[in-house]
Amino acid sequence: MSHPSIRTAASRRQVLAMAMVGGAGLTGLTATGAEAAPTTTGNDLLLTVLGTTDLHGNVYNWDYFKNAEYDDKAHNDIGAAKAATLIKAVRAERGAAGCLTLDAGDTIQGTPLAYYYAKIDPISASVKHPMALAMNAIGYDAAALGNHEFNYGLDILRTFQSQLNHPLLGANALDWNTGQPVFPSYLIKTVTVPDRKPVKVGIVGLVTPGVAIWDKANVEGKVKFNGIVEQAKVVIPQVKAAGADVVIVSCHSGADTSSSYGDALPYPENASTLLAQQVPGIDAILVGHAHREIPQRYVTNEQTGKQVLLSEPLYWGMRVTVMDLQLKKVRGQWQVATATATLLNANTAGEDPAVASAVRSEHEKVLGYVNSVIGTCTQEMTGATACWEDSAAVDLINLVQAQAVKAGLAGTADANTPVLSIAAPFSRTARIPQGDVTVRDVAGLYIYDNTLLGIRFTGAQVKAYLEKSAEYFKQVPNAGPLPSSQVTNAVTPTAPNGTPDYNYDVMGGLDARLTYDIDLSVPAGNRIRNLAYGGAPVADGDSFVIAINNYRQSGGGGFPGVTTAPVVYNRQAEIRQLIIDWVTANKVIDPPSFHTIDWRIVYGTTPITVTA
Repeated sequence: MSHPSIRTAASRRQVLAMAMVGGAGLTGLTATGAEAAPTTTGNDLLLTVLGTTDLHGNVYNWDYFKNAEYDDKAHNDIGAAKAATLIKAVRAERGAAGCLTLDAGDTIQGTPLAYYYAKIDPISASVKHPMALAMNAIGYDAAALGNHEFNYGLDILRTFQSQLNHPLLGANALDWNTGQPVFPSYLIKTVTVPDRKPVKVGIVGLVTPGVAIWDKANVEGKVKFNGIVEQAKVVIPQVKAAGADVVIVSCHSGADTSSSYGDALPYPENASTLLAQQVPGIDAILVGHAHREIPQRYVTNEQTGKQVLLSEPLYWGMRVTVMDLQLKKVRGQWQVATATATLLNANTAGEDPAVASAVRSEHEKVLGYVNSVIGTCTQEMTGATACWEDSAAVDLINLVQAQAVKAGLAGTADANTPVLSIAAPFSRTARIPQGDVTVRDVAGLYIYDNTLLGIRFTGAQVKAYLEKSAEYFKQVPNAGPLPSSQVTNAVTPTAPNGTPDYNYDVMGGLDARLTYDIDLSVPAGNRIRNLAYGGAPVADGDSFVIAINNYRQSGGGGFPGVTTAPVVYNRQAEIRQLIIDWVTANKVIDPPSFHTIDWRIVYGTTPITVTA
């Protein structure tokens, strides 16, 4: 898990050369000593902006769900400790005085390490967040808020903010009543290098406004979110008026304009390209949120004709963005003459020892927690095929959710209303083994920090919901055998890169079976066949309570009816913890006792055969 750090100038140059994965390539790597002066040519000056995003609680190259070193099909490495090695190597080559280090958000959610210090042993004046420890050891200049920063409520977020040595920026996070920013909007950073006039760099942070939907329970009545373009039109002139020569935006919003929440908000979820096009005065944008790899992209501003540089360094610390801004003096003021970017690959670097050691004790404590045995399972359950066939793993999630909502409805008007539940196949690598089951096994089954609600639906709404879910599948030419790539992850207007697995929902019943077929011989919109509850066809006027997660109920994925449906249960219970508690209480997971084949994909009336 740990590797030697880069200690010499020669080895630093070697790792940086190896690490480049795209873009224009690094320039000015000419240092021969341990530290180099910032690169200058005549009256020009090179400003280097280093960027990470979507670290999601990853410090080490470690998979807590597998209890092993992280690996994927592309053999990426992850973690802030490896990103730190690349960041520090660039600083040493370029000269730290001419480098700024930024992050584009989603820091405190995503791993058991992050969850533990939000829910099991919450951060406080005496308990430091491991991501704060790691980021402080790296030495960031600023970071933007991400939407997942709000998952654990404002108290945890404010505590995390207080533990950072750098500002946490969120220009479009506004006070519910006054409309004033509740986090700093921007930072003016003065870069001073020998024999050059200081450069004032304005750093702006913006977050996708979808927070208003996804974390409604945590922010409603407290914080509202303006659109990214709309708020930037207010803030960028303020930054320029404050004397900024250069303006960099750290934007937690994807580059390819789209929204997972449909028409629930007037502002797009992914607006970084629109930001570059529509707001003058921006030189470069560090992009986050979309988990995409964009080494270098230029967007033309519609008002000025200027080329704005965008770069997104994938996620989890897999890449580090290096933006090179060549500055020239124009009438005595610094201006960006050229801007290029590349990405550095974390799998070329060892872990930085300072960052690794800063979080070691927290990491070891969490390992003990996630590897504790809480029950047993009579048969292995996996998520490997759950995207195209009924799975015991997803049925377990639906069982736990439905039971929790059913218990919560006792004594209410809906006590006898049939309860259904929805769940998505979040992870194709999820596995509950036969035999001992640990916390990490369960956490790997449900990888998000969602909470549980119950909403009232009609039978017509149930069918409409399932039709929306069935958009996940591609129309197919026959019943197969077909590879899964020809069946799942369909491209739609709101999912131009393919519908993600987490936006495909399986619906199941509690006291009786909900059964249905999905006919992929026809286009999306009229695919649900033979929809029945307890063996009887579901009528439009039938009444159900749906156990649903907060992300979906608040509009995530753009499913119909959910945001306006009456809420009949909401105790803010985290679904992952409910599953852990269920296994702890029941001791034994017995898939045959709850798993039945209730849905299938068909071609006409013929079941479709799918190969992995």
